[in-house]
Amino acid sequence: MRTSQNHKVTEQEMESNCCPPNLEQYCTLDSSSGVQNSSSTASFSPNGSPVSQPNNSSPMDLRRSPDNTCCSPVSDSCVTDNEHDLSHMIRQLETAMLGTDSDNIDVHAIMASGRSTEVSIESERWKYMMEMIAQGDLKELLCACAKAIENKDMHLTDCLITQLRQMVSVSGEPKQRLGAYMLEGLVARLASSGSSIYKSLRCKEPASSELLSYMHILYEICPYFKFGYMSANGAIAEAMKDESRVHIIDFQIVQGSQWLTLIPALAARPGGPPSIRITGIDDSTSAYARGGGLEIVRQRLSKVAELCKVPFEFHAAAISATDVQFENLRIQPGEAIAVNFAMMLHHMPDESVGAQNHRDRLLRLAKSLSPKVVTLVEQEANTNTAPFVPRFLETMNHFLPIFESIDVSLPRDHKERINVEQQCLAREIVNIIACEGPERVERHELLGKWRSRFIMAGFKPFPLSSFVNSTIKSLLQSYCDKYTLEDKDGVLFLGWMNRAIVASCAWRC
Repeated sequence: MRTSQNHKVTEQEMESNCCPPNLEQYCTLDSSSGVQNSSSTASFSPNGSPVSQPNNSSPMDLRRSPDNTCCSPVSDSCVTDNEHDLSHMIRQLETAMLGTDSDNIDVHAIMASGRSTEVSIESERWKYMMEMIAQGDLKELLCACAKAIENKDMHLTDCLITQLRQMVSVSGEPKQRLGAYMLEGLVARLASSGSSIYKSLRCKEPASSELLSYMHILYEICPYFKFGYMSANGAIAEAMKDESRVHIIDFQIVQGSQWLTLIPALAARPGGPPSIRITGIDDSTSAYARGGGLEIVRQRLSKVAELCKVPFEFHAAAISATDVQFENLRIQPGEAIAVNFAMMLHHMPDESVGAQNHRDRLLRLAKSLSPKVVTLVEQEANTNTAPFVPRFLETMNHFLPIFESIDVSLPRDHKERINVEQQCLAREIVNIIACEGPERVERHELLGKWRSRFIMAGFKPFPLSSFVNSTIKSLLQSYCDKYTLEDKDGVLFLGWMNRAIVASCAWRC
């Protein structure tokens, strides 16, 4: 499949790709949400570019093979090839790419100036689009496609999707790989409007052991998650340095990996270790990733505590965070409480989604516990309330540094790299782009918004210590020098080439 680096697009090819003859209209697809039938579905070719494949079944039965990346649908091109539609599409393409005010385009004046003038203008516009493709301006074309979808311009959308398929690849450069998943998000949004994305993307899940392996690889090659856990643990250790009974409430326990380093740290403190009780809140996704229930986590952490000679108790709360109430936490008198929100609050719906604002409700619940410390680790991005096109651009700008950092640590021909990006990053990207309302569960906020929420709930900042800062800096020395660490008023920001990716902070009552 051709890429933007080595393929020169001719005007004839462009017209052929965008406007195939003898097709009467843009076709929609059949999905579980009741969209009309279609004759094609989207998948990735062996080199990773999205392609259309025949599919005569209904409803769709989309499956992922080892070589495929995603399974959401896209229609065959169904654009009319008459001159009026072609002229309209070119003008819309220019508007999408350059932000031209369509009201300033005097169509009647152009038509009146003669056929030669119109052909000349259209030729220049085609030339401009072809130059963008030849130069590999993938970002501009993706944004133009997002704008076309928002404007419900199906002719332009179909043309751009056709061209973008030739430019993205799950095995290419970071921008091409990210582009492949962003294009998949656009295609899924077009097919289902985000209302039934998980039903439309009926792709085979990896075995739980495989998913754990992918998550572990990402954890090791990119310090973002490790940074978050270490900074949160540092804040908890500082707050609990004089406490004899510690109760940690983890609102997304996952595999319990965060506590594998805190337990030994508390055990080694002067005066001996405290007794430690951990409440692990779970959900079905975490249980699936572990390959079992919370008993696996209890055994794992109990073994570490036993080796460190730390009195330990694990309380399993197998319940989604949206359903957690005070009685689920089993608070005991005399214990010092730490609440941990690591990479999970952005999954909670807030006031922009519905009347049940679980994001702020959980903060008020945490405040009612009178904790010694509350830790927050979140991705520094704005994908919650931003409109679709700004959200699309924000997603691109946030995830590109992550793909670039993966490129530094993991060769492009590494057999597991595609699976790591697909299972750990692509789903999040597709959800942000394709879904709206309650179906969109990836809703990141910037630190400033989180700060407002915590202050509204009655918390005060608990600045991270200089020791935590120096520990993280030491950690980063073993990684690429393009990682950056910045301390702003006790909040740590880990970034890539000065773009903040993750923010970590702590709060107290």
